[in-house]
Amino acid sequence: MKSLKTRLLIIFGVIIASIYFAFPLEKRINLGLDLKGGMHLVLRVETEKISEDARKDAVVRAMEILRKRIDGMGVGETLIQRQGDNQILVQLPGVTDRDSAMAMIGKVAQLSFKLVSNDPNLLSQAIAGEIPEGYELKYTEDDDGSKRPLLVEKEIALGGQTVKDARVDFDQTGFGQPHISLTLNSEGAKTFGRITQENIGKQLAIILDEEVISAPNIKDSILSGNAQITGRFSFDEANLLALSLRSGALPAPMKIEEERTVGPLLGKDSIEAGIKATVVGGIAVLIFMFAWYFISGLIADIALALNLLMIVGAMGFLNMMMPDAQATLTLPGIAGIILTLGMAVDANVLINERIREEIANGRPLQAAVSNGFNKAFKAIVDSNMTTLIAAFMLFQFGSGPIKGFAVTLSIGLVISLFTALFVTKALFDLLINIKILRSLPSLRLIKGTKIDFVAKRYFCYVISTVVLVAGMLALFSKKDAAYGIDFVGGQVQEYQFENPVAVDDIRTSLSNKGLKNIVIQQFDKSPETIMIRTSDDSYDTVSQTFKDEYSDNSFELLRVEKVGPVVGKVLRKRALLAMLFALAGILIFVGFRFKHFDFAAAGVIALLHDVVITLGILAMTGRQIDLLVITALLTIAGYSINDTIVIYDRVRENLLKAKKTTLRDVINLSVNQTLGRTVLTTVTTLLVVTALYFLGGHVLNTFAFCLLIGFISGTYSTIFIASPLVLIWQKKVKR
Repeated sequence: MKSLKTRLLIIFGVIIASIYFAFPLEKRINLGLDLKGGMHLVLRVETEKISEDARKDAVVRAMEILRKRIDGMGVGETLIQRQGDNQILVQLPGVTDRDSAMAMIGKVAQLSFKLVSNDPNLLSQAIAGEIPEGYELKYTEDDDGSKRPLLVEKEIALGGQTVKDARVDFDQTGFGQPHISLTLNSEGAKTFGRITQENIGKQLAIILDEEVISAPNIKDSILSGNAQITGRFSFDEANLLALSLRSGALPAPMKIEEERTVGPLLGKDSIEAGIKATVVGGIAVLIFMFAWYFISGLIADIALALNLLMIVGAMGFLNMMMPDAQATLTLPGIAGIILTLGMAVDANVLINERIREEIANGRPLQAAVSNGFNKAFKAIVDSNMTTLIAAFMLFQFGSGPIKGFAVTLSIGLVISLFTALFVTKALFDLLINIKILRSLPSLRLIKGTKIDFVAKRYFCYVISTVVLVAGMLALFSKKDAAYGIDFVGGQVQEYQFENPVAVDDIRTSLSNKGLKNIVIQQFDKSPETIMIRTSDDSYDTVSQTFKDEYSDNSFELLRVEKVGPVVGKVLRKRALLAMLFALAGILIFVGFRFKHFDFAAAGVIALLHDVVITLGILAMTGRQIDLLVITALLTIAGYSINDTIVIYDRVRENLLKAKKTTLRDVINLSVNQTLGRTVLTTVTTLLVVTALYFLGGHVLNTFAFCLLIGFISGTYSTIFIASPLVLIWQKKVKR
């Protein structure tokens, strides 16, 4: 009883700590960009376009300039981080004005002042194609919009590095046209004074990023160190230009290799859909467990509720104490919580089924509970470890929201071990000691079956082969069309109109603007939402077309995702490595735990079977493979081997009990003994995944679809593929 009091105090302490770190949620939990909106960019500094000497610290200088510009925008909690040799990762939470942000980040802001030749003969000569040495032909735009040629000296009279400050002012006319007022440093003021004093009557071209902004006449010497840039600016354009000039010019142009922009509307919808799926899936599991196991089901429900509270509390703790732990709640992270709850049920089902077996064998209740926990312990730990291996590989090779999923899944698995083996045991002991729990009545779906599963293996091998071949033919025939932009590059844009728009009308409108080979998708459950996929950056064309063609039907940008070919190759490589290392890790772990690599190899073949089956059905149903699908596949791998390990554990136990029984009979006996647990676990897990599929929103729909296919296939392969394979290899060894 003393030990029980200690355990109950620990549980009470954990509950208090979890509540403290979990609430208030808006302060404790950091939301990812996919939930609160914002931008995720991977920029490549084009160092090949600058001199060898300037390349050494170009990336570092670019990062500092970007930081100044972003700070000037007033964006909080930004992330600017170097990746590789010449890439910069930028995350801007809450930034929803994509156009301004992209203009600010991408603008080199290389400012220079150059003198203009006032010799009309030289200008005529240049227009004819004979540009005099030391000059270059530029064009400026007059007030009426016409282009006027200028012959500009190549030598820079004054560089932009002399700009000390830049701000937006307005002229004194009634129109209030904005212009940019520059304040030069002492060196710049001195040089500018000399230039204006020596070149009265000439034009001075103000050039920004190789384009002439204006070319005013020098009427008098300017010794104050102040200058103006005038042009046909809007206030926003002038403000952006002033910010860029204040922060300084980038050392080299930058190219956007990867973009993931999420608008606030999609983030809000995603949160609502994720919460709804979590609530519905969680309630379904709680009701099912109580209806099936009665009091022991209620104990499991309490453990599951505590599981959810502890997951949120653990994320809050990591965010407070370890900000770099990446415990950010993302949309896949919500899926990870839902999945964790479903998989946590497995441990409770396994424990309850073990207790039921002990009671059936004549054990008194206290002894049955104790033995049930002891016998379930190894299987629970082993099965959770294999899923943790998959989660670890996701964290190592994933990026952004995928890492969030891996962190959430890992936290959930560790906590589910604690609640299943510690909390539920304490609750059982408490109810037994205070005489509330005297028996454990429960429903029973499958009782004492003696099915010869091994005899059906060849039929199942044929069925699996047919489905695998059909799926692979569908996958390979589609080639690049089977993959999302994460792996082959391209751009995806998603818009939500006030009223539904016909896909054919959109395709015609975009084709008239020169966009060919575009894929347009309209969602059945949300016909006002349109997704457009192109191979190149077409955002400007698409958004302008919508503004022109559908001015009476307001629309909002939900998201933009763009992946360049270089990043696509990297993501493809990392996804493949994640799969390979996860399989290798599972193979080694299972082989070590069961001391037979034929068991491990059979289990890995079975989970490969489930992964490939899922990929094939995805291809046959016209869904694309992206990073979220890879996440689902690794989760399926963890779930599949989890299921297999439970049967392996029973095979190991039965082999020790009946040494003279053939391996075939032991396998059949073990599968029959665990059949009830296998079916119950699959049903409860599918309850939460089904809720995710129907209620989790279209962003997670393919992810949930993968899990549905993979979990059903995992149950099938556990029974009909993995265990019979061990028997076949054992026979070959004997021969």
